Amino acid sequence: PVPASVGKMAAGWMLPEEAQLERLLEQDSYLEPHTPDLRRRYDKFVSLAKSIEKNEGGLEQFSRGYESFGVNRQADGGVYCKEWAPGANSVCLVGDFNGWDTSSHHYKKLPFGKWELHIPPNVDGSPPIPHGSKLKVVIGSKTGQQLYRISPWARYVEREQNATTYVWVHWDSPQPYMRKHPHPRRPNSMRIYEAHVGIASPEGKVASYKNFTQNVLVRIKNLGYNCIQLMAIMEHAYYASFGYQVTSFFAASSRFGTPEELKELVDTAHSMGLFVLLDIVHSHASSNTEDGLNAFDGTDSCFFHSGTRGTHQQWGSRLFNYSNWEVLRFLLSNLRWWVEEYYFDGFRFDGVTSMLYHHHGLSAVFSGDYSEYFGLQVDEDSLVYLMLSNYMLHSFYPDFITIAEDVSGMPTLCRPVIEGGGGFDYRLAMAIPDKWIQILKELKDEDWNMGNIVFTLTNRRYGEKCIAYAESHDQALVGDKTLAFWLMDAEMYTNMSILSPFTVVVDRGIQLHKMIRLITHALGGEGYLNFIGNEFGHPEWLDFPRIGNNESYHYARRQFNLLDNHLLRYSQLNTFDTDMNNLEEKYGWLAAAPAYVNEKHEGNKVIAFERANLLFIFNFNHEKSFPDYRVGIDKPGKYKIVLDTDAKEYGGHGRLNHNTDFFTDSQYQNNRPNSLLVYIPSRSAIVLACVDNEK
Repeated sequence: PVPASVGKMAAGWMLPEEAQLERLLEQDSYLEPHTPDLRRRYDKFVSLAKSIEKNEGGLEQFSRGYESFGVNRQADGGVYCKEWAPGANSVCLVGDFNGWDTSSHHYKKLPFGKWELHIPPNVDGSPPIPHGSKLKVVIGSKTGQQLYRISPWARYVEREQNATTYVWVHWDSPQPYMRKHPHPRRPNSMRIYEAHVGIASPEGKVASYKNFTQNVLVRIKNLGYNCIQLMAIMEHAYYASFGYQVTSFFAASSRFGTPEELKELVDTAHSMGLFVLLDIVHSHASSNTEDGLNAFDGTDSCFFHSGTRGTHQQWGSRLFNYSNWEVLRFLLSNLRWWVEEYYFDGFRFDGVTSMLYHHHGLSAVFSGDYSEYFGLQVDEDSLVYLMLSNYMLHSFYPDFITIAEDVSGMPTLCRPVIEGGGGFDYRLAMAIPDKWIQILKELKDEDWNMGNIVFTLTNRRYGEKCIAYAESHDQALVGDKTLAFWLMDAEMYTNMSILSPFTVVVDRGIQLHKMIRLITHALGGEGYLNFIGNEFGHPEWLDFPRIGNNESYHYARRQFNLLDNHLLRYSQLNTFDTDMNNLEEKYGWLAAAPAYVNEKHEGNKVIAFERANLLFIFNFNHEKSFPDYRVGIDKPGKYKIVLDTDAKEYGGHGRLNHNTDFFTDSQYQNNRPNSLLVYIPSRSAIVLACVDNEK
């Protein structure tokens, strides 16, 4: 349980009356004209927190709605049921337990659109609704219809046999999973492995939680990642939606296994010291009615805005009404549920751009002008919900991490709530993967612009952390392809053997794949993300079974068999990814101050920068190697190579001697007081570390 003092703090008792903007404005004086907006957002947040304190006894109680809503077994063995259905004329519970009789178990109407039902225990004290039995809520609508619905609070649903819809299964396990390991400590550097349980196998099928626990976790740990981001866990009836059309918000997807097996997965990850993030979807909901939230009470509103405001024009999904009291209870309780029940350590909030603006980012061009982020286009109800969510999570769970998927670049989104900010810890640097795809699609190697690459990798707000990535699931989806496939395409089918000489295409692809990932890792942010399989250069693209591909699983899998065949070059890319992560673990560049870029030479195609007392040098030139190339550096001393993309074990050409010592001299170079001479082969990158203090 959360300490009472923490609950009070999160509820608003210990919040300053006014936003504390001084530090924010010191860092960014251009926000000065928008201080009225920042203050108003904060005032709305404080007002809402105080209202929850006054009417619900605080956020601690308000955010535990799952303890009373839905179907809950009581201490005496009886069952208490509760629903919010403001548009209903009647509500009853049917299922296996009562022979689906709509006349036997009617809910009693309560104020504010709520309904409740008490079912006493059986004579022998056992629960009246057995574990594993099927249920439905029957809504008597105002139009006289009987609507069979799944409770919004259902904890387990499964697909009906020979059907596309899902049924509600009462989950009250007689052998609940007992957690064995505590939450790991929050890492200083976030190295995130983004994963989808269902595709985490070379086999053409939906893979399971157990498979992930037994076979994938150890791979992630050995690769040097310290955090897993699990996608598509919240139940979604349509597999090909990638988990973004959620139908049951409190149910872990049954296509992968049981709730107990997901708990075991997270607990096992914790035993390895791995942080586990959940991809949380509170930006919208599936438009399904039979097995989703849509029209739960027979109206087009309930959880959502009514009319056109309640439907996303592009996604066809329903949009939450974040100003509604019961919607807030539902969503905040949903956040608490995934932490309390499944032990998640953080959330990646999906679709934040859609939440922040009334235009949902559709047809909007974000140029960086601050007027785009303030004013009437901002949905402040939604923004205040995000502020409240972040404040609650960080207050209740001090090591918790939240990441915003926001393409707009809204200022202050990753600043503390008391500054009028959104309260997120990180945002995704979404421009970086788009830049790499654009370069590979549109430019010849000799036309790569070093200044533009550096600008894209460093263009982020000071004091607001970013998660950098060269590619994620978005870039691999059907219609696009992985970076490795952009680089090597069809030759990946025939020319990846280490027993045969490099072809020109594969040589280029292998070298650039490593360089792109290293420069993104080292220069692009304060965290790094990789999508499952891309660390070893996964070929092709990602496509889930659907009518358009004859329900094929061929592209809905990760071909770890390619990696495990050590006669193929995939294992060399995997080894490089491991060593890159291990080097970050040792030197901590993601947790260090932003890099100092001391060279971006267009003619030579060379980029050099310093970060975390390391010197990174990239030669993107496709034909020229440079002997005795002078690179500026701040700290004098003796340097050695600690990572070399051209090393033979990484599929390189082995052109560098790693025993070489590099000594600085006091020659001024690129505004740095010292410099050194290095040999940088074509299409390669090296990382140098000062070894004067090493024994």
